[in-house]
Amino acid sequence: MRSVAEGQLHLRLPGRETVAAVLAWYDRERRDLPWRTAGRRKPDPYRVWLSEIMLQQTTVKAVIPYYETFLARWPTVEALAAAPLEDVLAAWAGLGYYSRARNLHKCARIVAERHGGRFPATRSELMELPGIGPYTAAAIAAIAFGASVTPVDGNIERVMARLFAVTQALPAAKSQLRQLAQTFACGARSGDCAQALMDLGATICTPKRPSCLMCPIASDCAARAQGIEALLPMRPAKPERPSRVGLAYLAMREDGCVLLRRRPEAGLLGGMLEVPSTAWADVLPPLKEALRTAPVQGDWWAVPETVAHVFTHFRLEVLVYRAIVPVTAGLTFWADAGRCQWVPRRDLHRAALPSVMRKIIAHGLREQ
Repeated sequence: MRSVAEGQLHLRLPGRETVAAVLAWYDRERRDLPWRTAGRRKPDPYRVWLSEIMLQQTTVKAVIPYYETFLARWPTVEALAAAPLEDVLAAWAGLGYYSRARNLHKCARIVAERHGGRFPATRSELMELPGIGPYTAAAIAAIAFGASVTPVDGNIERVMARLFAVTQALPAAKSQLRQLAQTFACGARSGDCAQALMDLGATICTPKRPSCLMCPIASDCAARAQGIEALLPMRPAKPERPSRVGLAYLAMREDGCVLLRRRPEAGLLGGMLEVPSTAWADVLPPLKEALRTAPVQGDWWAVPETVAHVFTHFRLEVLVYRAIVPVTAGLTFWADAGRCQWVPRRDLHRAALPSVMRKIIAHGLREQ
């Protein structure tokens, strides 16, 4: 590594030998992931984009089956653009962060209609598309088009923090870590170098107990030299996650249909289907009042125990009430009647239901 002065900070930047060591390790040890290409085959921008959108806030293990399902069903950006949004949301169900699915569909339509099915090649142009922020734009530009830029995810942040012994805590250190990561942008193999650093963070330079003896650049690691690698990157203490509660109405008709409501497009779980419920709040509404506003008239009874689900910013606990109603039952929940529909129970597995709603339905049906 070579030493340079940058402002008040004295940095040791990676030399050619450091980058070469990372790439040589990647050529030997790279993870076999379905969206990657081997040898001289050129990466497909559609596959790179699809994988990067799915990988936002989600693990590789969780993404792989969804990626393969999407690719089999919609092998091109034009095919995805032509798909109904409801089908895309249903296929995405369980992957979380559902605004990504809506933006995925919107982006596919723009690429198909305005760009002739070709993704823009530069980071700035990519960032103009829905759902593509600075990191995703850099990842697509580097991996799909060979741009000399390094996308910085959590894995690369950790590698940079340790390699250069950056002791400033996150998120304040993010700007510095991005600058350091850009020193690994290495021309024609920038995409490989970025993926190498991602793999290094995911498999070797892990959050806990990093495998320094297996690291190809351990001799350059300033944090290891100081014995502080396990402490980096520094993070502030996490605030306690708040809790919310709600009451869900699982209404079933005698013909086997379940009442579902479509959530508003904006906000949490936007556009997805749900079991109608009270607002998720700090406390439950009075029970008599809640049952008076049930979506249909019926003999409602509480299902024992509650359903718990953890979102990014809060923990939800839901009390489920269940009722069996006649086929002729009308909706009394008039304010939302236009967003409600009866779905045959046999078709629930194909519905655009997020994980929390599948939990609620499974809990409500378990004693039948």
